[in-house]
Amino acid sequence: MVGRADGCDDWRMPVTQAPHGLHHVTAVSSDIRNNLAFYTRTLGMRLVKRSVNQDDVSAYHLFYADGAGSPGTDLTFFDFAVPPEQRGGHVFTRTHLRVRDIDTLTWWETHLRDAGVPTEPIAEIDGRGTLPFEDPEGQRLALVVDDGAGDDPTPWEDAAIPAERQLRGLGPARATVPGAARSEVLLEHVFGLRYDRSYALNDHEVRVHVMGDGGAHAEVHLEIDPSLPPARPGAGGVHHIALRIPDEAYDAWAERLGRMRIPNSGPVDRFWFRSLYVRDGNGLLFELATDGPGFAVDEDPAHLGETVVLPPFLEPQRAGIEAGLKPLD
Repeated sequence: MVGRADGCDDWRMPVTQAPHGLHHVTAVSSDIRNNLAFYTRTLGMRLVKRSVNQDDVSAYHLFYADGAGSPGTDLTFFDFAVPPEQRGGHVFTRTHLRVRDIDTLTWWETHLRDAGVPTEPIAEIDGRGTLPFEDPEGQRLALVVDDGAGDDPTPWEDAAIPAERQLRGLGPARATVPGAARSEVLLEHVFGLRYDRSYALNDHEVRVHVMGDGGAHAEVHLEIDPSLPPARPGAGGVHHIALRIPDEAYDAWAERLGRMRIPNSGPVDRFWFRSLYVRDGNGLLFELATDGPGFAVDEDPAHLGETVVLPPFLEPQRAGIEAGLKPLD
């Protein structure tokens, strides 16, 4: 629950410090070996970091991204032995991944079908060609045609997916909430996103909030459905989403949240990036994450994700941590 954002006459962050796109989405898997196979083989993403949950070192934390582990292309999973998510509201309900064009979207429809992955029909949603589907644990995903905004990804040379067909990074993150106002307090008045438009989906209004100049890589969508009970977290669900902030803006953001009396995690150094966590009034967990120093700070870029990597503060516990992890490959 965010604190009061009123009474502050300096809430507008300079454009150079504001979030400018999605950084990563973190979800939950209870079948991490098959998760690894699906995201690297079927979806052609690169495993760029093989680590552990820094708050529960008995669980893997796997990071999938483009060939270079670029911010904005990163989908990560906690390895938690939990039941499947009980679907409902107050959660992020679909993660979009961008592809080059409609021809590529059609290619992916055939590819997924050949891999035994059921898909919904390609449809135009919010003016973009979209292919909804789920991973084997029920994680709700969709491929969406890119609009050319945002950074160009780095292809993964060893992927089973041709370079021109590979995923281009994260697209819109969609949440389902009973009402928009309790999320918009945080999105608009604290983070500085702006409401851009609405569209209809399943007879519900979806409100689109954009970062920077907008584009599919820089949107949070709020689907309004007051009929749903709160979801029960579990495998196949999203844990949180992270928004990109410039490295040099991190301290200013930590100070800003304190000045506005917004309950938050305080500074958290994940080693590959620095984070701040805030939960909105609808229960959605947001992270502000820096681009740097990046996944290559402790590994050869040619060999990302091949071995278990720990942040320095966990290195003294390596023997015990590795003994408690099940084999992945």
